[in-house]
Amino acid sequence: MSKKLHVAIVGATGAVGVEMMKTLEKRNFPVGQLTLLASARSAGKTLPFRGEPITIKELRDDSFAGVDVALFSAGGDISRKYAAVAVKAGAVVVDNSSAFRMDPDVPLVVPEINGDDVKKHRGIIANPNCTTAITLMALYPLHQEFRVKRIFASSYQAVSGTGAQAIAELRDQVQAIAAGRPVEKKVYPHQIAFNVLPHVDSFLDGGYTKEEMKMQNEGRRIMHHPTFKASVTCVRVPVYRAHSVAVHAEFERPVSLTAAREALAQAPGLEVVDEPAKCEYPLPLYVAEHDNCQVGRLRLDCALENGLVFWVAGDQLLKGAALNAVQIAELI
Repeated sequence: MSKKLHVAIVGATGAVGVEMMKTLEKRNFPVGQLTLLASARSAGKTLPFRGEPITIKELRDDSFAGVDVALFSAGGDISRKYAAVAVKAGAVVVDNSSAFRMDPDVPLVVPEINGDDVKKHRGIIANPNCTTAITLMALYPLHQEFRVKRIFASSYQAVSGTGAQAIAELRDQVQAIAAGRPVEKKVYPHQIAFNVLPHVDSFLDGGYTKEEMKMQNEGRRIMHHPTFKASVTCVRVPVYRAHSVAVHAEFERPVSLTAAREALAQAPGLEVVDEPAKCEYPLPLYVAEHDNCQVGRLRLDCALENGLVFWVAGDQLLKGAALNAVQIAELI
């Protein structure tokens, strides 16, 4: 791909926007021109790209003139308002919010799993939920081998999933506790330092949260598996960056550990880290800032027929967001 592209990042100052920029640079994406867009209060500030300061502009209706690819990471409301504007101006939009994920006309893509779906786009391609993407990186190769029926999962989600303010809140609370000062909380309903919150996203009528239902709803679309079922509890943990998920998966076909390991070892974007005797297993601390997800703690499930248990971890800002978006842009 030799053509230089005009790329725009919407939400450039957020945690994911900054990672999108770093990822474009690291992967040598053919950026001819980079436009950074954010709210009025960020306009005029600069961010570095390839050693040069790029001035942030205010997001407006006329921001997308000449843009080839627009990477959106500024929340669903902004995406719903401006994605169509960008498409009308001639850009292809890769959207990181939940605004279009369940729209049947919008492909929902993890490149290692259903990259071909990109071809069906009508201007917008959706990036999946971070926890879903990281889980499917390990589940999909197993699904190909044994065909998954359902999973039971618990997530251990880093505060980076909430954004830059949540990272600051955890840091401030840890420092306050160490210094014997009272803890302040603004981002989460409870103290997150030295605590875990079984509450990610808003609650739905059935008692699950929106985040918990994304695994089933988005998983069905990405794997092209309309009967897939997922019962999930999403938990926020006091980790700065990278999500982990404990998964109990039940398959249609008999499962063998040897075949499972082989399938996972060959899967793109995934590393098997599974030497429990040496205390080697995926850890959020060690997958942070790494492109690949890691899977380990593989064992046959003692409570499920044709069941397999595994633990998967991945950088929520990268494979869960920025990296996946840039990989989609590469496919375009």
